[in-house]
Amino acid sequence: MTTTRNTAERLIKKYPNRRLYDTETSTYITLADVKQLVLDQEVFKVIDAKSSEDLTRSILLQIILEEESGGLPMFSSPMLSQIIRFYGHAMQGMMGTYLEKNIQVFMDIQNKLADQSKNLNEGRTMNPEAWSQFMNMQAPMMQGMMTSYIEQSKNMFVQMQEQMQTQTRSMFGGFPFPPGMPRNPEPGKK
Repeated sequence: MTTTRNTAERLIKKYPNRRLYDTETSTYITLADVKQLVLDQEVFKVIDAKSSEDLTRSILLQIILEEESGGLPMFSSPMLSQIIRFYGHAMQGMMGTYLEKNIQVFMDIQNKLADQSKNLNEGRTMNPEAWSQFMNMQAPMMQGMMTSYIEQSKNMFVQMQEQMQTQTRSMFGGFPFPPGMPRNPEPGKK
């Protein structure tokens, strides 16, 4: 199942017997097939066959659970505990956006490295010495990208804090704030 297309959303129905039915291929598929759709960057939606409820997130979480259970897990127990603590917390929505943006920046860095390694390897075999030279050339660039990544991450966090402060002030505008605390500071100033 390695077709790549980016036109219409592919519809997968989940039946009460827990089977997944791909309406495009008119066949039953497995979670491994759904994982392959993700890897192939297919646009799809999983719905409950009876209620038409969107189950896409639930299926994706099942795939993550299977991946975490086998092999090397990506998430440590303390990290998962921290994520759980954000549910119901005032910053829950912002944390999701923060994580999503950080993952996107990380993917951008990964794509840049992949592009550069393709250019290096055109027309020749990659031996350990060539790889070592490539990595030595990449060190300054990687340092720059990581510095940029950290700076972007810090800026996103600062923006989240400012949004929380603005929301708090608007929610509690009728309450007196402590002396010296401005009621409506200019954006970017505290």
